[in-house]
Amino acid sequence: MTEFFTLAHFSDVHLPPVLGTGWRHWNTKRALGYVNWIRKRRRVHQGEIADKLLADAAALRVDHITITGDLINLGLPKEYEAAHVWLESIGPPENVTVVPGNHDIYSSLYGDPGVARWAEYMGGENETLAFPFVRRIGPIALVGLNSAVETPPFVASGRLGAHQLEIAGEQLAALGEEGVVRVVLIHHPPLPNLAPPRRALSDAAHFAHLLERGNAELVLYGHNHQSRIDWLPSRTKPIPVVGVASASAGVTHGDEPLASYNLFTFFKNGTGLRIRHVVRGIDAPDAPVKKISETVLAPEL
Repeated sequence: MTEFFTLAHFSDVHLPPVLGTGWRHWNTKRALGYVNWIRKRRRVHQGEIADKLLADAAALRVDHITITGDLINLGLPKEYEAAHVWLESIGPPENVTVVPGNHDIYSSLYGDPGVARWAEYMGGENETLAFPFVRRIGPIALVGLNSAVETPPFVASGRLGAHQLEIAGEQLAALGEEGVVRVVLIHHPPLPNLAPPRRALSDAAHFAHLLERGNAELVLYGHNHQSRIDWLPSRTKPIPVVGVASASAGVTHGDEPLASYNLFTFFKNGTGLRIRHVVRGIDAPDAPVKKISETVLAPEL
């Protein structure tokens, strides 16, 4: 019997900053980030655009929604609270999975739980988190990684670290032995040379080496605000590594396109796995969401 499953991939929503917090949370990085929001980001990232794309995914009745980070901007307590309300508006935790981005783990929180407020959407509960996590969703196993670390101003790099890499390797290998379709979620581009050093994953080469053992069927990321497909050779078959544009971009910025999201349909039967990848988005701020491209990522064996 053929298994059929749909997965939507959103990223880099950059919900508007919510202030109203004590001065102890403000520092140079947050002040510069707020200036950047006022001067640039607020014109690019528009909440109504993200709502439009999410409504499109809901109309298509996708089975699950993933969001690969940067829900917020400055890492202020009120932003985490507002983002949690926003996540609840999308769906319950069993229908939505999140991993954090560099704007979600931005700077010192002085004891505030931060992204742990979203624990139920990241495989945890009661503000208790552990990375990497595994969520079983139908025929899919989502493996969520945290590449976000606090960095100085003007630096947006990430790191997984030796412990997370070791645990992820064990989890992915065990899932592979079960024959589960493994989908890795990470914010930063997971391969070397996909971002400049100040924005890159510092241990991307180590992570790529882990994946080269054949430890995933699909890897999803954000951060670059661009739709992109790369193929990583592995011991078994090439692994598609897929980036996505910002889900809220109502204005083009540099080489960053207007908002879109990835829609994956997994077909699994006795002969193998096929993944259909559709990019859906807008070609003008007031335009309806439509199909932009379609690709078969893994042909049937």
